[in-house]
Amino acid sequence: MIRHATADDLDAIAALHREARATYYRGHLPPDAYEGPAELARTRAAWTAAIGRGGVLCAERDGEVAGVAAFRPADGVMTLTQLHVAPAHWRHGIGTELLAACVAAWREEGVTTARLEVFEHNTRARSFYARHGWVPDPGRPRNGNHLVLALRLR
Repeated sequence: MIRHATADDLDAIAALHREARATYYRGHLPPDAYEGPAELARTRAAWTAAIGRGGVLCAERDGEVAGVAAFRPADGVMTLTQLHVAPAHWRHGIGTELLAACVAAWREEGVTTARLEVFEHNTRARSFYARHGWVPDPGRPRNGNHLVLALRLR
């Protein structure tokens, strides 16, 4: 089931965020950059704000948050700021369901283009986004160690 996140989901979302990020940042960034106390505090604050704005969707399986996606307009373009699936739930279609729900919400708002940033070493995510039609943003293909991708909505 895909649903809007609430403040009650914050602990589960923060834990999922930390676990998922560790899988692709480990070995590429220092651990404090993705799992230290300061990062956990920043993560909780960011998710609290995102939930407050209403742009957070959760995928629930067996009563638990198995995936999460967040989006908001940034610089005049709808931006998928986060999409994480708990590693125990990879390859079960949860990411695809979350992304489809985001796209449906964007279409309802009249969005024609969306963008995201993906860590350059996160080959799993890069493949996922490519399968779903995301391509390098021709106007801004990189932001530091992240690739910028765009999706044109039909």
